[in-house]
Formats: sequence, structure tokens, C-alpha cells
Amino acid sequence: MQEEPNPIKDYLFNYLSKSDKKIQKLISDEKFSEIIDDVIINCYDKIITLGKRDESVGILAIGLLHFLLTNALLTSQRKIQYDGVEIDIVIPDLKTLEKDPKKTLLICIPKTNDKKKIEQKLMELYKIQPEKQNVWLVLSQELDFENRSYIIEKYNQTFSKIIFDIAQFVNVEGQNKFKILRI
Repeated sequence: MQEEPNPIKDYLFNYLSKSDKKIQKLISDEKFSEIIDDVIINCYDKIITLGKRDESVGILAIGLLHFLLTNALLTSQRKIQYDGVEIDIVIPDLKTLEKDPKKTLLICIPKTNDKKKIEQKLMELYKIQPEKQNVWLVLSQELDFENRSYIIEKYNQTFSKIIFDIAQFVNVEGQNKFKILRI
């Protein structure tokens, strides 16, 4: 199934391809947080003009995470349905979620800052992932949730730490047989 064209993803991937040498060097040096910082500083202002702010930031987060997880060689599935619940990103995969939720991470990237809608989404995710600490949020602004949360804002963002934290989770939970990221 072909995804519809999206100006935010197009802008993001155009930037990544224009910065290919620099990005590939950072990837080979395992400097994923620097890639995130670079993309946010250089793309954030334009991306939030391409749609509603929270939605645009969510699309940026999904696209950038997908790109980085692939380049970090971390197994993941993106935009999938499970028991009627849409999951933005599952690490490593649904099979592991079914067998051992403790070894599975769900990343929720709501395209809203409406706390009630986010709480509803979390309740859906908790039905399929009973390990609440393994449901992380990526938000466009600081909101008060018990879940580990990452914020994408131009100058106040914690999102740059997410790949390191995912790699740490994967290494600790024993899913990364190759220990690709040495953390």
C-alpha cells in the first residue's frame, strides 16, 4: 500500500538527503542525538508552517524516528494495528509484544496536545501493553503524564535522547543480539 504524499515527510527527507554526507558521518559515529538536534534546528520552523503545529510535529517525529531506527539497526514496526489499536511504533515487533510485553516498547506520538485525547489513547495502548512503563510518549509540548515523555520543540526538547534510551531499553531487555549501539 502506497502512502499518500506528505509535505512534512517530503521536507524532512529532502533535508536528510541534502545533508547526506553530514548525516551519514553522524550515523557512523553513533551520534543520533546530534542528528535529531540538527534536523530540529534546521527543519522545525518550516515544518510547523506546513500544517497544524501538533500534527506537523507528530509527523516529523514519526518520520525522523523511522529513519533513525532503521539507521541504528534497531528492529521496529511502524504504523500498525493490533487488536483494533493503532500503534505508532513498536519495538521490536508485535510477536514479542504477544510473547513478552516486558521486552516490548510502544512509542505513542499523538498529533494533538489535548490531554484527554492522549489519555484515551494511552488507555487503548495499556490494553495491549500491560507494562505501562513500556509506553513512551513523544509530545509537541510539555504535558504532565506518568509515562516517559519526549518533547519536540525548537529550543526546549528532550527528543534528542530518545534513540539512546531506546537502544538502552533494547540492550537491557536482551533484544539487541548484536549490541549495535555501544551504550
